[in-house]
Amino acid sequence: MRKVPRDAFVPGPLRELSYTDRPLPIGHDQTISQPYIVGLMTEALQLKPTDRVLEIGTGSGYQAAILAELAAKVYTIEIVEPLGKKRRRDLAAARV
Repeated sequence: MRKVPRDAFVPGPLRELSYTDRPLPIGHDQTISQPYIVGLMTEALQLKPTDRVLEIGTGSGYQAAILAELAAKVYTIEIVEPLGKKRRRDLAAARV
């Protein structure tokens, strides 16, 4: 998780809160999960470097970026179109 800057996935006005252990709003009635939960979910997967992951609900893109550090390939889909488009750009910029 140290390799992925959480602030890159938090809206500008809330960036100062990026490293607090709490969920933050990202728009469209969605949130970026608190770091503790992201870590817990990621650890529970027990990923191997050869694994492929399907994430349902891209949201902020932060979880996908974390998973991309651990798995061979990550596929992520988002039902909220504006979020999906923004996250595609964010993840590309983060080189995920």
